[in-house]
Amino acid sequence: MSWEQQNHGHGRQQPYGYEEYGQQPQPYPQPPYAQQPYPVPPYVQQPYPQPPYEPQQFVDDGQPYATAPLPVVEPEPLVAPAPADEVREEGAVREEPASPPKSQPAGRDRYFDTLRALALIRVVTYHTFGWAWCGMVFPSMGIMFGLAGTLMAKSLERPAAKVVRSRLRRLLPPFWFWGFFVVLAMLLHDWMPGWQIVYWVVPLGDPPGNAWGTQAWEILWYLRTYLWFVLLSPGLLWLFRKAPVPVLALSLAPILVLNFFWAGPDNRFGSALWDLSTYLFCWILGFAHRDGVLQRLKPFAVVLLSLAAIGYGGWYAFSHQVEFGSYDLDENPLAQAFWSAGFVTLLMWAKAYFGIDFARLTRFKRLDRTVTIFNARAVTIYLWHEIALILAVPLIDQFWNVPAFEKWLPLESQWFMFGIGWVLIAVFVLACGWVEDVAAKKKPRLLP
Repeated sequence: MSWEQQNHGHGRQQPYGYEEYGQQPQPYPQPPYAQQPYPVPPYVQQPYPQPPYEPQQFVDDGQPYATAPLPVVEPEPLVAPAPADEVREEGAVREEPASPPKSQPAGRDRYFDTLRALALIRVVTYHTFGWAWCGMVFPSMGIMFGLAGTLMAKSLERPAAKVVRSRLRRLLPPFWFWGFFVVLAMLLHDWMPGWQIVYWVVPLGDPPGNAWGTQAWEILWYLRTYLWFVLLSPGLLWLFRKAPVPVLALSLAPILVLNFFWAGPDNRFGSALWDLSTYLFCWILGFAHRDGVLQRLKPFAVVLLSLAAIGYGGWYAFSHQVEFGSYDLDENPLAQAFWSAGFVTLLMWAKAYFGIDFARLTRFKRLDRTVTIFNARAVTIYLWHEIALILAVPLIDQFWNVPAFEKWLPLESQWFMFGIGWVLIAVFVLACGWVEDVAAKKKPRLLP
């Protein structure tokens, strides 16, 4: 939600959420020859022609031998398998595999893909039903920032400027495409923007809008926060690698300062500062997972501290319901920060310590396909899900005009609206998801 609708960013009023043999290569199997009594005439071609600049030698158990006169050729012993891409000593020959190489393992981690898909489902569920306990069962935004931090640390193995440009290219075109329709609709409903419309080009601050389009554009706080994290990641990753554990622990300090000492400015910068501070730990936790820091920590300490963070976040949420109007974590940044920190730490640590990969997910073709679509269309689903829920209401209103629908369909149920909302989300994925392919410089497809 934009800063205009937040109390110093303290909350968002969201109405709903891959054996080869190592023997020396021979072109053909050679039968044993009898010892020749005379030398081989010089005009007879030798079986292994050599370049003029190098005498022919072969290696047998590390010792060279000449190829003429021909000795009795014995079958060479098998040696230990060696990788096909191993760089061998000078004079040796790279050997081709005896059989086709095994297929490479999938490049994506299905554990992380599944978490991202579940996070998106939880967001839609929350924005439909408005259940305050959703964030405690599955803190989707903290998980999404943690996963994004891991991928960002991996990407920064390449030049930072190139990585940042790639992230901006993947994010902004889908945002511009979506924003065109939202801005047009608000203009048709008596909205007149000022200079702040630049935030609809690069959302470094909350884009402006009118009250009519609030439900559509209030979700842009996530894109704005993600964009700031992308821009800050080269510096944050450099700082983290200087002192991983202290930096990770101190990443909770900004939210404590904002909550107890200084609330920040009451403007777009202040709103961005609150969101950055709330999810800073989760983003840097992604760095820690990528660099293997979590694997080096003692399990007892990780579990104990994670549970302590969850406990503090939960206590603060329930003990300040009067101040925030609910125990909903989305309304309480400090509780959100600590609950998400503990929850996401356990998920990341379990992944690193136990090597969870959800590889068996590929056995369930339809489920695996669904997870793939969710990840390839994550930006589309997030941007368009609120509009889908908005359109579900007048669509259901038309169902009342059909007697059979009125009689047999639960038109008053929010679960029915939840189902219609997902149908409309699927329509938007088919109609608008191709923009993500174009942004990623891929061939546009209806489904990935």
